[in-house]
Amino acid sequence: MNLAEVKSSEIKNLDILAKSVVEGFITGMHKSPFHGFSVEFSEHKLYNKGESTRHIDWKLFAKTEKLYTKKYEEETNLRCHIIIDNSASMQYPIVKKQSINNLNKVGFSAIAAASLMEILKRQRDAVGLSIYSNTYEYYAPEKGSERHRNMLLHQLEQLLTSDTNATTETYKYLHEIAEKIHRRSLIFLFTDMFQTSKEDAALFEALRHLKYNKHEVVLFHTFDGKTELNFNFDNAPKKFVDVETGEEINVYAENIQEKYTAIVSNYFNELKNKCLQYQIDYVPVDINAGYSDVLTAYLISRKKIK
Repeated sequence: MNLAEVKSSEIKNLDILAKSVVEGFITGMHKSPFHGFSVEFSEHKLYNKGESTRHIDWKLFAKTEKLYTKKYEEETNLRCHIIIDNSASMQYPIVKKQSINNLNKVGFSAIAAASLMEILKRQRDAVGLSIYSNTYEYYAPEKGSERHRNMLLHQLEQLLTSDTNATTETYKYLHEIAEKIHRRSLIFLFTDMFQTSKEDAALFEALRHLKYNKHEVVLFHTFDGKTELNFNFDNAPKKFVDVETGEEINVYAENIQEKYTAIVSNYFNELKNKCLQYQIDYVPVDINAGYSDVLTAYLISRKKIK
C-alpha cells in the first residue's frame, strides 16, 4: 500500500463518536481520584440530602451508583484554539480505511480534537481550528455557536480521509497562527514534531510565539508507540521509506532496535525538558493508548487559565 491509494473511513459520524469518547471519560473520571476535575468538567455536582430531586441525573446514577445533580448556571468564556499538523509524516501508519481501532496519527488527532470540542461545548467555551501541511490549509477563529462547531467537525472528518505527501515547516505556520490569536486562549497543538528543513531551535521559537499574550499552550506530541518509539517490527528484511523526503534504507529491524529506541527516547526527553524550560505543557500521546491523556490535559490546563 502507498499514500497514492484512495483512502476512506468507517467513521461516518464524528460528532456521535466524540460524544461516546467523552461519556466514557466522564464515567472513568467519576470513579477516579481526580473526582474534583470530573465534577467541574461534566457540569454536575454531588447531590446533597434535602435538595430537590428534580435535577438528578439518573443516567449518570445508573453508571456510577452516585447521585449527581446537573449544573445550569452560565459560566466560562474560555477560548480554545486547536492546531493540527496534516503533513505526510502524520499520515503514518498507512491506513487505507480508518476506524476507531485503526488510525493514523492525523486520524487520531481528528478524533481527539472532536472530543475536546465536545467538552468545550458542554462548558460553553469557544473553539477555533487551524490545519496546516505545506500550506495553511484551514483557519477558523474561536466561536461558541453550534453552527460553527458543526463546520469544524466537517473539517475534522475530512482529515480522516486526507492524503498528502507534503512536507511541512511547522515553525512557519505556528508563527502565522500566533499572529491571529489576540485574546488569551488555551492552545492545543497536535504534531509529531518532524521537520525536514529547520532545526528544533526554530520550532521552539515558534512555540514561544504561541505563548505570547499569556496563552496556555499544550503540545500533544503524537506518535505510534509500537513502531515509532519501540521499533517493534519482525526481523524480516524491510525497506523503510521516509514519507516526507522519500529516502530509503534496507535493514533488519532487530539489528538496530536497541540503538534506535535509545536515540528516540533521548529525543522525547529533550522535547519534554525544552517544553518545561519554555513553560509549555508537553503531553506525549501514543495513538494506540486512547484519549484519556488528551482530555485530562484539557481539565488541568483549564484550571490554569481561569
